Amino acid sequence: MTTNTATTHIARGSQGSRLPVPALISLALIGFILVAMETMPAGLLPDIAAGMGTSEGTVGLFVSAYALGTVIVTVPAISLTRGFRRKPLLLTAVAGLVLANAVTAVSTDVAFSLASRFVAGSFSGVIWGMLAAYAIRISPPARSGVALSIMSIGAPLGFAFGTPLGAFIGAATDWRWAFAGLSILGIAVGAAILAVVPDAAPVPAATRLPLHKVLRLRGVPIILIIIVVWMLAHSTIYTYIAPYLRATQTGITPDLMLLVYGLASLVGVGLTGVFLDRYPRALLHLSAGTFAAAGVILIIGQASTAAVLVAAVLWGVAFGGTAPQLQNSLTRAGGDNADAANSFLPVAFNLAIFGAGIFGAALLTVNDGTILAVAMAALGTLTLGLTFCGRRSAFTAS
Repeated sequence: MTTNTATTHIARGSQGSRLPVPALISLALIGFILVAMETMPAGLLPDIAAGMGTSEGTVGLFVSAYALGTVIVTVPAISLTRGFRRKPLLLTAVAGLVLANAVTAVSTDVAFSLASRFVAGSFSGVIWGMLAAYAIRISPPARSGVALSIMSIGAPLGFAFGTPLGAFIGAATDWRWAFAGLSILGIAVGAAILAVVPDAAPVPAATRLPLHKVLRLRGVPIILIIIVVWMLAHSTIYTYIAPYLRATQTGITPDLMLLVYGLASLVGVGLTGVFLDRYPRALLHLSAGTFAAAGVILIIGQASTAAVLVAAVLWGVAFGGTAPQLQNSLTRAGGDNADAANSFLPVAFNLAIFGAGIFGAALLTVNDGTILAVAMAALGTLTLGLTFCGRRSAFTAS
């Protein structure tokens, strides 16, 4: 399927040329919650470990358990619900997510907490699998890039404010209040979705390909490989940013580093919204190259406070826009089966996050935190090479 016809069905429900901004913002807020909920343990490692009487490495598995739930459940869940109307399915998934997160907030047992994180990740995967195609389906076809950028701004906001805010709340009160606050916010956003997000019909049965055929659509495999490699590079150092900063002895705290990164990522989202519809391929190459360069600076400039903060800015600008960029490519490659194609996105995304929790912990057993920057630079360079490998099959020039 060519890029000229790839969005024929998914844009069919849009009306006129006006973007449904309130609806897209509501979807973005769900993205904020998903990212903050998944990554919050990274900013609360010492607090959760002390409160539950366990190690920071074990708490790192809170992220991995969430990711594992997404990896295992998303594809079969999306496959079984392709005939469901989108809005009721989204609201059901949000309700399940809120409840599972509330259980984490009150649990006193590590094993039970890991189980609740697994369940929350399962519901998260269903939501991530819907969001990109949903945003495009309710928006004008010619403005799909802008629609995706608006919807995707929730993710960098989660990185910018969700995780640092959770760390601040954990330090000021108790880490459990950070999780409880996200559940309360989830209830409010669910109400907003109920009020302002239009429903969208499921893809007609006649156009639905089996999942194994969707996975083989031109461009889909290379996009998923890039997501895994890039997310592994990002999440390994993001999850264990505290050990890296301790090794640098710059005095930079995790909450400051994550805040700088997150604010810079908003710039990345803004740049993506401006250029995605016109220069998707060049934008992706530039993002991957800048990400790899940030990793190199974290290696060679580790003793300099200024260099580490500059690297955080470059890291945020480069990585902030990757979600809409890759979702746009995957949605176009999926065409009429964009929902099914996007169901593989959170699987790839969270397979990398799951691996990052284990990979990062393994690296820290053989070296100090600076080795995490080496992994970021090496995997970032590999990502850049893969974007060039996919130039003809997955990433169009315009």
